[in-house]
Amino acid sequence: MIEQGASTEAGFSNADIAAARRDLVLASLGFAASGTGFGLVYGLAAREAGFSVIEATSMSVFVLAGAAQFAAVGLIANGAGWPSIVFLTALLNSRHLLYSAAMAPWLGGRSRLERAAMAHVLTDETFALSLAHFQRLGRADVVGFWLAAGIDCLSWPIFTAVGVIGGQLIPDPAQLGLDVVFPAAMGGLAVKLATARPEVAAAVAGAALAVVGGIVVGPAVSVVGGLLAPIAGLLMEREGEPGR
Repeated sequence: MIEQGASTEAGFSNADIAAARRDLVLASLGFAASGTGFGLVYGLAAREAGFSVIEATSMSVFVLAGAAQFAAVGLIANGAGWPSIVFLTALLNSRHLLYSAAMAPWLGGRSRLERAAMAHVLTDETFALSLAHFQRLGRADVVGFWLAAGIDCLSWPIFTAVGVIGGQLIPDPAQLGLDVVFPAAMGGLAVKLATARPEVAAAVAGAALAVVGGIVVGPAVSVVGGLLAPIAGLLMEREGEPGR
């Protein structure tokens, strides 16, 4: 954690760190605004699947994975068995293994208990914002991580509960243009993070696989692009090693 009165290894002052954290909070609030509509709609979907307010909200606290939660309540509503539900949600969430691998070099000095807590709240939004924040400072900033995670992980359960209680009054987020905010913001962060050939190769491969999979098979299959794309980055990195 960055102590007050100290400078970072990259030469950032306390004022720089505070400014970076403010930017991080503002960006997190933007993501939260995007996710609000979908939290409400998830709450409505969960209610229609037979979930109580407590059950739906608990799922948003303990599972905390939007896409997997939507998939799970849909399968439950259609009477699917638990093995298929577990398999599909595990596939959708497997991208978090890659997120954790990317964050590990920055957080290797933290305790196992703290890293376990951070892993639980490592959502798509928290990962993208925190990694960009760490790279901007040149080192990990645990306070910044928890600021981003707190905003995202508090808003999702809150609006899940609101959706269960009064979801019939909520319009489709797509009608308000909210469906565009999240992918556009994630795309912007991805462009900023892709600073070397391996990252660019992974980003291009992931986008291509996601689009092809989404068109040919269906939107749910596009997640495979996120799982296979890092292989392209690893191959590109190995080709750039001396002696290769």
